[in-house]
Amino acid sequence: MFGKNILRKSFAAMTLAAVWTVSSMVAFALPKDVTGEITVTGSVTVNGSNAVSGATVFSDATITTASGSSAVVSLGKLGRVEVQADTTVKLTFSEGSIVATMDAGKVRISNASGVAATVATKNGTFVGDNSQANNFLVEAECSHSHVDATSGVVTLREATGSKQVVAGTSATSGNLAQTGCKPCLRPDSAPGPSVGNWPWLILLAAGAAGAGIYFGTRGDDNDFGGPGIVVSPVR
Repeated sequence: MFGKNILRKSFAAMTLAAVWTVSSMVAFALPKDVTGEITVTGSVTVNGSNAVSGATVFSDATITTASGSSAVVSLGKLGRVEVQADTTVKLTFSEGSIVATMDAGKVRISNASGVAATVATKNGTFVGDNSQANNFLVEAECSHSHVDATSGVVTLREATGSKQVVAGTSATSGNLAQTGCKPCLRPDSAPGPSVGNWPWLILLAAGAAGAGIYFGTRGDDNDFGGPGIVVSPVR
């Protein structure tokens, strides 16, 4: 009888140990919830509610900044996301990725090596090279989006293909001359005037006609004739 009790207790102890071990392994295998901490300047909302510095930000949060305002979301070892003025962005993140989705505004992402960083706009998708740390700014406007790579390498993906943007360079995706959109104010990004449009043809024709009249009426004034210089003989 005594032996049977010992056997039962030993079996129960081993069962509990096995259950605890399995539970621990499952707990370690489950993905950890990644959160961020926000620092705000000016008027900023998270999911429609006013945000304050030091508040916790969860994945899939929508961050909106007013004019003259900004926000920085620190994601620990993943990196950080800077949301600049007049921007609405949906921020999604996990242990190995950061994704920012926006229609208009400016977002700068700094990601650590091994973290996939992506900014998605209606004109293109900008993906940082996850084999290294990256720092890049994406601005989405009415007709187009552009990226400035500060460090690392960013791949611009759009309907027409993809291209790499290395540190110190920039690239644009979309139609700079889309009807109904304000012209881009970035240097060398706005399309030049179309010479084929009729107002430019009229101006060119008028200029040519004016030049012809000007030089034609100056014919008499440019008379370099007249008496020559007479040298008297030496006596």
